[in-house]
Amino acid sequence: MERSVEVLAIILFGVIGLSHILQPKAWVEFFIVLRGKGETGAFVDGFLNLPLGGFIVAFHNVWSGIPVVLTVIGWGLLIKGLLRFCLPKHGLRMMARVSVARSWEFQIAGAVLVALAGVLSYGVYAY
Repeated sequence: MERSVEVLAIILFGVIGLSHILQPKAWVEFFIVLRGKGETGAFVDGFLNLPLGGFIVAFHNVWSGIPVVLTVIGWGLLIKGLLRFCLPKHGLRMMARVSVARSWEFQIAGAVLVALAGVLSYGVYAY
C-alpha cells in the first residue's frame, strides 16, 4: 500500500508543481478568490489539505529512508488542514501574503514540488 501512496504523491506533486511553475498567476487568482470568501475560503483550503494529509498518514506510516519525506509531508498537510478548520483567521493571514507581484513564489514552490516528485520517484523505482 505504501508504494501506491508514493506513486499517487509523485503524480500529484508533479502535476501541481508543473502547474505552479507554468501558471503562477492562476494560482494567485485562486488564492485571492479564496481569501475574498473570508473564513469560508480558509475552510475550502482546509478541505483541499486535510483529505490528502489524512490519506498519506493513514496509509503511508513509513519512518525510514526516502519515503519518510512523504510521511512528514502528510503530517504537515494534516496539520495545515486542522489549522484551517480550527483557526481560519490564521489561514487568511497566510493567504494575505499572496499577490500578483509575488507570483514568482508559486514558481519556487512548484520547483520544490517537482523536485520532491523526482526524489520520491527515485525512491520508488530504485529499490
